[in-house]
Amino acid sequence: MANPSPGNSITLRVAAPSSFTATSELAAAVGAAGAAITALDVTESHHDTLVVDVTCNTTDDDHAARVKDALNALDGVTVQHVSDRTFLMHLGGKLEVVPKVALRNRDDLSRAYTPGVARVCLAIAEDPSMARNLTVKRNTIAVLTDGSAVLGLGNIGPAAALPVMEGKAALFKQFANVDAWPVCLDTQDTEEIIMIAKAMAPVYGGINLEDIAAPRCFEIEKRLRDELDIPVFHDDQHGTAIVTLAALHNALRVVDKKLSEVRIVVSGVGAAGSAIIQLLKAQGAQHIVAAGRSGAIHSGKQYDDEHRTWIAENTNEEGFSGSLHEAMAGADVFIGVSAPHVIGEEQVAAMAENAIVFAMANPTPEIDPVIASKHAAVVATGRSDFPNQINNVLAFPGFFRGLLDAGASDITPEMLVAAADAIANRVADDELNASYIIPSVFDPHVAADVAAAVAAAAHANAARAL
Repeated sequence: MANPSPGNSITLRVAAPSSFTATSELAAAVGAAGAAITALDVTESHHDTLVVDVTCNTTDDDHAARVKDALNALDGVTVQHVSDRTFLMHLGGKLEVVPKVALRNRDDLSRAYTPGVARVCLAIAEDPSMARNLTVKRNTIAVLTDGSAVLGLGNIGPAAALPVMEGKAALFKQFANVDAWPVCLDTQDTEEIIMIAKAMAPVYGGINLEDIAAPRCFEIEKRLRDELDIPVFHDDQHGTAIVTLAALHNALRVVDKKLSEVRIVVSGVGAAGSAIIQLLKAQGAQHIVAAGRSGAIHSGKQYDDEHRTWIAENTNEEGFSGSLHEAMAGADVFIGVSAPHVIGEEQVAAMAENAIVFAMANPTPEIDPVIASKHAAVVATGRSDFPNQINNVLAFPGFFRGLLDAGASDITPEMLVAAADAIANRVADDELNASYIIPSVFDPHVAADVAAAVAAAAHANAARAL
């Protein structure tokens, strides 16, 4: 299923004979090896030799090695060096701290630091709420992880999680001008994580929990929401649920079906699956069957954790107890937040007419999207190299922008729904089709629309509380 991807992009520095056809021969060899060439630059030219930088997308390290071998096999061609462009991007990290004020002379220094800063400190000591206006707290969030469930890589630890958290912080800044900082904790003890988060909270206007394994993530989020006066958002739960609801809303428009009537099968009952089910239920979904590794969740079985228990009590009214594959027969919608290749062509073919398949396991989905599209009317994934990418970046930057702008201290279901509606509405009626149910992550209006919708919901919630 794997296609050449920019995530596996390489640049090969190649010495080749200086002939009129040299560059076209290099390009042909790269293409014959199955890579997607993206640039070809002559960096040196001599009487008998050219040095050419060949940049191409590959599928993995083994594929990159085959491309190198294909070039070396050409007569008179030598690959001098291979650079991995993804690793080059990460050299030295992806973030830096830049002052917002200039420190040009003693006058500036006296106000930004001592002695003038003391007056600001005392003002905050007298009224702690002033910290939101007079410090970075106004526009800064923590991207907090313990490295226990990073992407599809599993429990790789806090240091290995740091590149992901850096990337998340960069996305916050790029799309919503939110200053975010990675906080990777060298502990996977629930109480320690809660204690550390509470201790560092004075610096931040919100906390984005990221890549913390279930069920520990549920307890951490609940406790922090109860015990802190800043919003706490678990992106793997609620960010995924928001974007899934937005995509499903538009997919149902394409196939002319109603959320309250369709039969939905959810594969995966961890953080993302649980949050998706709760949000779909809140929006009126009536027929949901969720399946874990051992089959469908149902009320006839006892479960160890409260989240599976909630799913058992609030879904699968018919008490279906079979396998995931059996559950898919006649289903209108499949939502996968589980593992690679858990379903096949046979299961999609057995779904209802005009079926919808969201295979969102990353980086390898529950089924090859090309195979799924043979039978399903609408197919979406979490990948950027297929249509309909269901990507959390559509939600979390604008969501936190709205929370910070509103000075919100809590997150409500109304905010989640408002964010989903804002994303779905970015796809106009004349744009909607089976291959375009969700806007691009680079749509410049998405984050602003989500921020405005979330802020409005927060203000409405505050007004109701008065």
